[in-house]
Amino acid sequence: GAIKGTGESAIDAIAAARTKAGPFRDVFDLCARVDKRLVNRRGIEALVRAGAFDGLDDSRARQLSWVGIAIASAEQRERNAQQVSLFGASETEARPQVALPEPAPWDRRVQLREEKAALGFYFSGHPYSAYRDEIGRFVRSTLATLAPSSGGGGEYGGGGGGGFGQSNQVIAGVVESVRQLKTQSSNRLIVVTLSDGTAAVEVTLYGELYDQHRKAIVEDAVLVLEVKVRDIRRGGADGEAGETFRRISADKVYDLTAARNRFARGLRLHCNGQLAAATPDANIRRLQDLLGPHREGPCPVQILYDNGQATVPITLGERWNVNLHDDLVGNLGEWLKPEAVEIVY
Repeated sequence: GAIKGTGESAIDAIAAARTKAGPFRDVFDLCARVDKRLVNRRGIEALVRAGAFDGLDDSRARQLSWVGIAIASAEQRERNAQQVSLFGASETEARPQVALPEPAPWDRRVQLREEKAALGFYFSGHPYSAYRDEIGRFVRSTLATLAPSSGGGGEYGGGGGGGFGQSNQVIAGVVESVRQLKTQSSNRLIVVTLSDGTAAVEVTLYGELYDQHRKAIVEDAVLVLEVKVRDIRRGGADGEAGETFRRISADKVYDLTAARNRFARGLRLHCNGQLAAATPDANIRRLQDLLGPHREGPCPVQILYDNGQATVPITLGERWNVNLHDDLVGNLGEWLKPEAVEIVY
């Protein structure tokens, strides 16, 4: 019932086919044995995205690429059986004898995004986990431990305003949803649901701030925000306790690259002379090619060279300062190794 695109009748049909002839071997076997009037392509793809086939094949990318072929093969077998064709596939061979696609396995972020598309939430993990250690160097608290900003607690009423006297806090997480809030005033408010795997919170942004960062504030994006947090009490007339709710309002928005540029002191590359390239010149050219597209940023680059007998730091000139985009960090990690690429905060 939780998997979008399926229904009770489809799941009952799959369970009945399994009960009748035993466990399924793969997606081809399933498509050959279930009633396609009840179990269609959309439903099977949703099951793959949710991870229902993981016990048969650990690559969801491969499973998904085979669904259309499996359904077409099953339909062809049924037509052959109806025509009593001598060339029809045997009842025990559901997989066609053709070369099947072998797409690259999904990385963790893609798998979680597909999982959310099928289930409406992250199930086997959280996409923020890949960034938790790094972002934790400058974002000290989790969303579960978020507390009111200093000077911001105990406020009565529901008025807006900038929260005079309040200090900003830095929070981070993955965008789960974005919606516009209907208000009686002319101010346009946007509500962003942010999650870091420990909790989910709603953050409000004024329309002007949202418009400035519209391209960054999208589902599944990692964001770092400077916010004010207030616990607001309403009601409580005639001695009643009233109602308390938390309001988190954003003052600044950073995507991952902007957050790194804002909080990092530099990029440090650890080298030991063991790169695969044949000559130092080739390594220098490779480094130039990797840094080049991301130059003119705020972060200096330092090479920490260690030959086993001595270590020397080499700081590149300012014209090689970079923007710390995920592509740059990933490409450098592939060339060196991930642990040799250090963002210094």
